[in-house]
Amino acid sequence: MAVGLFGGSFNPPHEGHLLVAEAALRRLRLDQLWWIVTPGNPLKDHAGLAPLDERIKLSEALVKDQRIRVTAFEASHRIRYTADTIDLVRSRNPDVHFVWIMGADSLRDFHRWERWRDMAHSVPIAVFDRPGSTLSLLSSTMARTFNHARVDEMQAARLARMKPPVWTFIHGPRSPLSSTALRKAGASSGPLPDAVKRDDS
Repeated sequence: MAVGLFGGSFNPPHEGHLLVAEAALRRLRLDQLWWIVTPGNPLKDHAGLAPLDERIKLSEALVKDQRIRVTAFEASHRIRYTADTIDLVRSRNPDVHFVWIMGADSLRDFHRWERWRDMAHSVPIAVFDRPGSTLSLLSSTMARTFNHARVDEMQAARLARMKPPVWTFIHGPRSPLSSTALRKAGASSGPLPDAVKRDDS
């Protein structure tokens, strides 16, 4: 089984997030996508962070595809860093092919993430284009460091089963929406995925 890991604060979740999730299911040929609502990004100010329960409910209301599983298991495991999330799901599900999914805006700052090199060596990574962040493909520290491991997006359907380090940059429709802009505009409007929950009793 191929599973995409799509993590974020989702503060709030919006159609741009959904566009990436649906594109990932299609382009990467995933069986499932785990929409991981994080307790909070260690690199961001939490002053405007909505309660976790609220962000989960908003995400569930947005998602209609049954292949997308909204979860917040990082909170129950007291996980702060994505590298630890990846270690957990890989150890619990050794037969699953995972791929990390993120927007190009995250690629720009990826080298600031805890153990970012370990992440790149642990799972394939799919980066989806975002407005204003296309040049991160060329300028980011991660892109330069792992330039040798980049594969053409035409191979995206095989990415989840490739041996890391391997990553690709996927172009396509981009949503101008951002959580930051929605918060500034004053817009406002869990269970573990089965594969993790199975070993978490």
